[in-house]
Amino acid sequence: MSLLANIFGKKNLDTKEHPGIVFVSGEDEKMVWAIEKARLTLWYFMECLLDPQPEQVYFSVKIKIADEDHIEHIWLTEPEFDIEGNLFGTVGNEPGNVTAVRLGDRIGVESSLVSDWMIIESGRLIGGYTIRAIRDGLPENEQPAFDDAVGLYIDEGVDHFKVDLDTPEGAILLIEQYFSENNLEQVLACKDFHAEARLILLKAKLEIDNETIALTAEALEASFLQYIDQHGMPDFSQKTSAFTHREKIDEQYWIITEICVYPDGFRSVERSYTFKSDNGWKVLGTA
Repeated sequence: MSLLANIFGKKNLDTKEHPGIVFVSGEDEKMVWAIEKARLTLWYFMECLLDPQPEQVYFSVKIKIADEDHIEHIWLTEPEFDIEGNLFGTVGNEPGNVTAVRLGDRIGVESSLVSDWMIIESGRLIGGYTIRAIRDGLPENEQPAFDDAVGLYIDEGVDHFKVDLDTPEGAILLIEQYFSENNLEQVLACKDFHAEARLILLKAKLEIDNETIALTAEALEASFLQYIDQHGMPDFSQKTSAFTHREKIDEQYWIITEICVYPDGFRSVERSYTFKSDNGWKVLGTA
């Protein structure tokens, strides 16, 4: 029996008890975010699959399967990607309603159909975002039983967004990298004081004009530089990050929740305003 079958069962699966099958509602915000996060971090899974480390003992990918009447998200074991990014794998759990595939079938799909991925690393779950979403949707007193049933260590996880300005999470990781490198010029390039000034004025319901925005932005930048001069650059090089929530203010402004875990066990929850500019996402102040 496969590991997925051991964890999730083979037949008569219930999504409340067995996260092998997921039926995604358009209104399920946690599940939609889980799938989006899996797709944005799929590059990391693909790199690990090409060069697995000794502690990475298991790889699986969840994909969307559709027939005429149903859509399900089903795990594939023994995954492989070709040079064009297409995914091949073995159906690892019995479908609940779709009839297009069966347990044990070897199939190939486009990578755009990926809805989750998971790596088991030293008994710890890496990825598995839909599994986490199902767990988070349970009452707190039922979560330990879920963990026991899955048989894996489920914590906040580590999210491997690309460190660039293409996503708000990537922008946060990028500015943290520049902080750790003491690169003030690049830290400033990751910020947008005018966007931050406009946000502050909007929240305070004050009159907004170009002059007021410019003066406020100037004051924000001066205050930021003074803080750095007095306290130095923070060091984020040893922490891991999990991004648990996106809160949309409007099309340009988002609040991102980041859970930071440091080697000594210290854990902090940071909420940051981010802004989508013409040059990518920028990191503003704390929310």
